[in-house]
Amino acid sequence: MSDTPFGFGLPPEEPEDGDEGKKKDQQSGGGQGPANPFGFGGLPGAGGFGGPGADNPLAAMFGSLNPTDLGAAFQQLGQMLSYEGGPVNWDMAKQIARQTVAQGTPDGTKDASVGPAERKAVEEAVRLADLWLDDATSLPSGSGSAVAWSRAEWVEATLPAWQELVDPVAERVGAAMGDVLPEEMQAMAGPLIGMMRSMGGAMFGTQIGQAVGVLAGEVVGSTDIGLPLGPAGKAALLPANVEAFGKDLSVPQEEVRLYLALREAAHQRLFAHVPWLRSHLFGAVDGYARGIKVDTAKLEDVVGQFDPQNPEQLQDALQQGMFQPEDTPEQKAALARLETALALVEGWVDAVVHAAAKPRLSSADALRETLRRRRATGGPAEQTFATLIGLELRPRRLRDASRLWASLTDARGVDGRDGLWAHPDMLPTASDLDDPDGFVHREQLDFSELDKMLGEAADGSAGKPDLRKKDDDTEGDDTE
Repeated sequence: MSDTPFGFGLPPEEPEDGDEGKKKDQQSGGGQGPANPFGFGGLPGAGGFGGPGADNPLAAMFGSLNPTDLGAAFQQLGQMLSYEGGPVNWDMAKQIARQTVAQGTPDGTKDASVGPAERKAVEEAVRLADLWLDDATSLPSGSGSAVAWSRAEWVEATLPAWQELVDPVAERVGAAMGDVLPEEMQAMAGPLIGMMRSMGGAMFGTQIGQAVGVLAGEVVGSTDIGLPLGPAGKAALLPANVEAFGKDLSVPQEEVRLYLALREAAHQRLFAHVPWLRSHLFGAVDGYARGIKVDTAKLEDVVGQFDPQNPEQLQDALQQGMFQPEDTPEQKAALARLETALALVEGWVDAVVHAAAKPRLSSADALRETLRRRRATGGPAEQTFATLIGLELRPRRLRDASRLWASLTDARGVDGRDGLWAHPDMLPTASDLDDPDGFVHREQLDFSELDKMLGEAADGSAGKPDLRKKDDDTEGDDTE
């Protein structure tokens, strides 16, 4: 997966054996040549990346163009150019993601339907995990059902959440691309601009589809990145990925599955019983994404010198940092808010799961450290966020948050710790993660009376003062 935000492929590489290699590639249809007008770098279904037929621009997108699939190829091209939806062609994203999944993971593992035995094992693991969590948290179960997904099913179930996360960035980029042309030129080049937007939607759809498809081969559940990507109330595990995760750990597969079920069930409890949390997290992502600015001077230069015979210019510009976060107090605050919120979610889950698993699983410490290292070395969350919205999370915050939640448990008990989720203003801040002891021993804030007063004011007559006006400067408007 590319670590470059919106990098739509890699530049072509020269064959190791020079001109002879070029001739050989032309004869066999191999390699990704500059004739590829879309810069997608070779898509799944085209014999792999840089596979057979990649010198042919249509072959790079649709395969080797045998007579049997020529009609389907042109049908897909027509659908791409006629796309008139939002900033991302999500139909294409879904198709590319499923094709990527069908190719299998680099270790050769293919996707497969989940069998009855695997489904039963997942259901039993989630049921037992919920029983253990009852002793570790005051939040009741949030898993209405337990499901076992194939990788393709994970793609289908999570695409709506990806759309909500990615569309703000794509809208920002699409608007900037349209604004670089003068109004009179936009009026004259209306059809061309429409085609460019369709192509832009396809480019975004391709990149996102590839990222989500690769991620489907790595995740073990629906909450790996700290956000609720799946349907509410469904605790999900991917048996094939769970098995791959525990392959080299020297830990019984049953313990691996149960530990991961604990994490999934803990996430479900948090998102089910903290009603404002989902909108708070997605709002933070949206706020950060909308603060991304486009280097319009660079974009104008690219458009002004654009050579239709060398479309890789645009791709190169995208890869060279055309999209950058704004260096403003608002953007920095949005980034801090997002990083802190995700760290608090993951830190709480880490602390609660450890409390539930430590007395019962001999491998609890080893599994906990494995998951922490997975995050710290650039796991699914960091890679996918960096690719899709140009955001790199700081894993350091996850350990800080876990220590803070553990200290809160010792000082205030399980109920006192979990009670902080009652209101967004009660949660620790980024500075609190730097000084957990100071936060733990600080006088507790009680918002119950304020909420009661607000409720009474809302139900009262119009002549009574509106107490809610006094709270305009808080973040209470995140409450659903």
